[in-house]
Amino acid sequence: MSGAVSTPQTAPATADRAPSGVGARILRAQGLQIVFILAVIVVFFSALKPDAFLSVSNFRGIVVNTSILAVLGVGMTLVIVTGGIDLSVGSVLVFSGVVADKTMKALGGQGWGVAAVGLLVACACGLGWGVLNGVIIAKGKVPPLITTLGSLGMALGFSQIMTTGIDLRDVPDVLVNNIGFGNVFGQVPSLSVISLVVILLGYVVLHHTRFGLYTFAVGSNAEAGRRVGIGVDRHLIKVYALCGLLAGFAGMMNLSFFQSTTISGQSNTNLNVIAGVVIGGTSLFGGAGSIFGTVIGLLIPSTLQNGFVIIGVQSFWQQVVVGAVLIAAVFTDQRRRARSMAGATSRTHPLLRLRRGTPPQGEPR
Repeated sequence: MSGAVSTPQTAPATADRAPSGVGARILRAQGLQIVFILAVIVVFFSALKPDAFLSVSNFRGIVVNTSILAVLGVGMTLVIVTGGIDLSVGSVLVFSGVVADKTMKALGGQGWGVAAVGLLVACACGLGWGVLNGVIIAKGKVPPLITTLGSLGMALGFSQIMTTGIDLRDVPDVLVNNIGFGNVFGQVPSLSVISLVVILLGYVVLHHTRFGLYTFAVGSNAEAGRRVGIGVDRHLIKVYALCGLLAGFAGMMNLSFFQSTTISGQSNTNLNVIAGVVIGGTSLFGGAGSIFGTVIGLLIPSTLQNGFVIIGVQSFWQQVVVGAVLIAAVFTDQRRRARSMAGATSRTHPLLRLRRGTPPQGEPR
């Protein structure tokens, strides 16, 4: 009886511990690297076209272009920290926008009340796809790559069926004027302020709540998480549900900004978001990640695209550069983790210490 009582008491205490020092060191190092890379990009384009690149309106454009991706990036960071991936966010964004657009049109198409209903519908659609992904992955044990690749095709296919492949444009004027192109004050865009609120909430959830600690724990070692009392399957469903919810929310932001469902314009959204998250220091192996790093990582491709347009280089080069940086980021992460783990093992493993001539602790020389 005493053992049955002590187990649930020790599980939360164990789960509340901070992530390992190895992961924290890797995150800090990668954080400094991506800030340096972004600074180099800004300095490079500023030197070539100072008048055009350093203008307030240009930086405003970069921030606005990153805002929708940043909302998706918060959810994607949580998913990748667990060791998973979600390829469906772009299609879920489109599906949520399509259903919200058709709902708002059916309700009259104008006014804040109609817009509020559209927002709820979009979020519900995203949440539904996220829960579906989470259940299939956690309960059905289907790999995240296959599950979300399937839901990518399904969500996009349903969107095209409902619209016959033609973009819908029934967006209330209040959304376009006040959210898509509105400013909170001065030149501060409403869209970016909304995105900033989501980013701050994501930061708090991942880095300062038990939910975030459990997310790191599942990504570091799911089996160890189960042994200390974490409901791993239930937590995975919550993480994918939250990612889907944010994709649905981003669908309304997308409608407000582009005044369209942009069905054919989201083909690279999932890859751009994943690239930004990984470039930002979140490990594809799970267990390490940062919301701040994700934001900086997403700013890099946006700044590149903007700079290429200003200096007259084809924007297609953006994909080449981002792809190269993504591969380099994953390669560097692999090497750094391998060195860190090897160093930790060599300091603690008794056999390796004996091989160097150092006896295990407590044994005579």
